[in-house]
Amino acid sequence: MAEGGGGARRRAPALLEAARARYESLRISDDVFGESGPDSGGNPFYSASAASRSSSDDPSDDEHERPGTPPAAAAREPDEDEAGAGWSAALRDRPPPRFEDTGGPTRKLPPSASALDFLQLFIPDAVLKGMVAQTNMYARKFQERFGGDGAWAEVTLAEMKAFLGYVISTSTSRCESALSVWGRGFYSNDSLARVMSQARFEKILKYFHVVAFRPGPSAPGLYKVQPFLDALQAGFDAAFRPSQTQVLHEPLIDEDPVFIATCTERELRKRKKRKFSLWVRQCSSTGFVVQIYVQLKEGAAPDGLDALRSKPQLHSAVARSLCRGAAGRNYIIFTGPSITSLALFEEFEKQGIYCCGLLSPRKSDCTGLPQSMLASPATPPARGQHRVRTKGSMSLICWYNKGHFRFLTNAYSPLQQGVIIKRKNVGIPCPLAVEAFAAHLSYICKYDDKYSRYFISHKPNKTWQQVFWFAVSIAVNNAYILYKMSDAYHVQRYSRAQFGDRLVRELLGLEEASPAH
Repeated sequence: MAEGGGGARRRAPALLEAARARYESLRISDDVFGESGPDSGGNPFYSASAASRSSSDDPSDDEHERPGTPPAAAAREPDEDEAGAGWSAALRDRPPPRFEDTGGPTRKLPPSASALDFLQLFIPDAVLKGMVAQTNMYARKFQERFGGDGAWAEVTLAEMKAFLGYVISTSTSRCESALSVWGRGFYSNDSLARVMSQARFEKILKYFHVVAFRPGPSAPGLYKVQPFLDALQAGFDAAFRPSQTQVLHEPLIDEDPVFIATCTERELRKRKKRKFSLWVRQCSSTGFVVQIYVQLKEGAAPDGLDALRSKPQLHSAVARSLCRGAAGRNYIIFTGPSITSLALFEEFEKQGIYCCGLLSPRKSDCTGLPQSMLASPATPPARGQHRVRTKGSMSLICWYNKGHFRFLTNAYSPLQQGVIIKRKNVGIPCPLAVEAFAAHLSYICKYDDKYSRYFISHKPNKTWQQVFWFAVSIAVNNAYILYKMSDAYHVQRYSRAQFGDRLVRELLGLEEASPAH
């Protein structure tokens, strides 16, 4: 027995290195924004608390955590209802979805490309000129109805770029108001303030519009920003091809953590809740947001959530919208409990989209799944043990690691084994689907944690403007990702904060943008 245990321990480093090698495609994971710091992503299946560390260091756990030891067959014979529904304990190997596409940027910018060149892959001058026209149109109609404004002059393209630059500057200064640039406090900036007067900025802010007027009575609730979202989506599609593995989730767009930590209860109560829900499909290898989907939480418009609030199809409808352009490409989509469902995964498989999702008996639509796999046994199994049921290409996995974790997947073979890497290079055996889910979701958590620091802090009251600035924030982060994957990064290595500052100065005309187009 001692020799067997020693052999397992000798094999453990090789298994851990093999697990790491499977995720070398996570290109920007540890230094996504050019900064060093603690890994806040963590492992979604491992608690870093003192209690968990002490228990994980207990030698009595060694017998259950040896990566070389196959999990015990803790499965029992399938119940009659499982067999009747097509679920079986018999496991068959299956190859992974074939993927021959090469992910990454589709256009190579020269080494001299500027920060503005990367942003204008998504927000070109044609889009900005549309904002100029709509803003001037709204200002004219507003003054015709409510009286003239002698201080107003029609906005120009250069002023619109400067206006965007001032608002984007709040993403790096962490200030909630762009007006602080002209103040005398900590956030004042004389070099930026000289480009445009505060009075002129406030006039543009007053009349700023993407769509000045409702096209018709049946226009959707987001009609004032939808053309911009469509143009942004077209830019994302044209500039980048995602890797095979992607994640559907809600990014961290709630509140600035500094504001939450320092504000009073009264200020927090005054802050209005968001009236929309923003979901993304995100490349799990780079963090590039491939697609944005926005739904209103209230209102009579067709895109409001009220009609679906009590239906389990709500998040499935969101997933279908996010994956509308993914059919036939053999993508592997990772989902959270609110999206994971057997019916949705089967529907996606017919479209050439494969899935791996975390399942929750409380949050997920568990229709068609065997109840014996959803109930937790009275006696917890050893860490690393798991049970599997299959139905065609679908596998339902119940894996134990200080708690039961259930996964539904048609992207990974139920016979392929992986390992969850813990601190001190200790691994817990698990199915390959569990390992893949943990690796990719940990990366996205890490990305979102850093990405949320650079959200535009400007807080407008109107819902369409909130959506607009959130979308601009995503575009700026996508631009930085393309910059880090380009030759320009090897010429001048900007951090995310430096990239944002450079972009602001270029939008304001303080730095000359290179002729990359």
